[in-house]
Amino acid sequence: MAWPSGGVRVSATSLGAPPSDTPPTFVPVDQVTETCLVRVAGSRPDHVSALAQCRDDLPPILVHRPTMQVIDGVHRLRAARLRGDATIGARFVDGSEEDAFVLAVRANATQGLPLTLADRTAAASRILASHPHLSDRLIASTAGLSTKTVSAIRQRTSGEMTQLHTRLGRDGKVRPLDASHGRMRASQAIAKDPGLSLRAIARIAGISVGTARDVRERMRRGEHPVPPRYRLPAGQHTESDAAEKRASGNNTGGRVSTGDGSAGTPRAERDRFLLALRTDPSLRFSGIGRALLRLLDANTLDAAQWERLAAAVPQRWSPVVADLAMDCAADWSALACRVREQLRVSA
Repeated sequence: MAWPSGGVRVSATSLGAPPSDTPPTFVPVDQVTETCLVRVAGSRPDHVSALAQCRDDLPPILVHRPTMQVIDGVHRLRAARLRGDATIGARFVDGSEEDAFVLAVRANATQGLPLTLADRTAAASRILASHPHLSDRLIASTAGLSTKTVSAIRQRTSGEMTQLHTRLGRDGKVRPLDASHGRMRASQAIAKDPGLSLRAIARIAGISVGTARDVRERMRRGEHPVPPRYRLPAGQHTESDAAEKRASGNNTGGRVSTGDGSAGTPRAERDRFLLALRTDPSLRFSGIGRALLRLLDANTLDAAQWERLAAAVPQRWSPVVADLAMDCAADWSALACRVREQLRVSA
């Protein structure tokens, strides 16, 4: 049976968030194939049972149209079958199975039942094998791992992979792994024609305008066009990682700058996570889950909103409010530690 067109096409260069704004298509549950794409240990019967007890319609599942395999929503599909539902809402995506797997990892890492550390590690290894051109930071954000962990996995398996000279970053830009070649080409172009514009130098050398400017300034000072940190042995440091780090604003020792003066998850990504949490049945259909969602909503403010709150505190109450805020921060920190510890134990 041919299902209606209009699904989202995913590719190696456009691996965005799973589609959520397209209306679902209701498909027979027996025409969708279950696959253990992401979870190493398979589905959780207790979670399936909890979802089956929900009275409302289950959120739409994500289906790879060419194969009719579930990308995200195996627990929901099993719950629908357990309830005796004939159909289930589905959103379709097109593209290769490898790209669909990346989308499955991203969907499962940001909503529903959390992936275990083993799930996320196995997923990162598979993505590295099928998409070696993706940067460590992009794969880390997709699989819910640290950049260092992904880098270590890449180094362990680098002998089995095709060695590439560029990587695609989270910002969608392709950058060279070894910056020295581009910088040397730029220095040669400048030496040959000192009057070249920065854009012309960048185009000739295949580097950014900013890098071309840095090369020219270094040559004017009589310095080597390639900084010492980019002349380290391969694998220790690359301008690709450094450039992507600068582009994403990550100058907080592992915490990502939000772009509004605070440190933490970028605002757009935080909003995406909150939207995913709100659509999770295990939170929506339980009292404690709804309480958690309300607390997260109330505490997700940007820098300007926090500034307005601080300015609104009467001076006579400043010490009290400051102490209460510190207590609340300590409580949130303790919650974060408990949640991370549960994740570690489950892994």
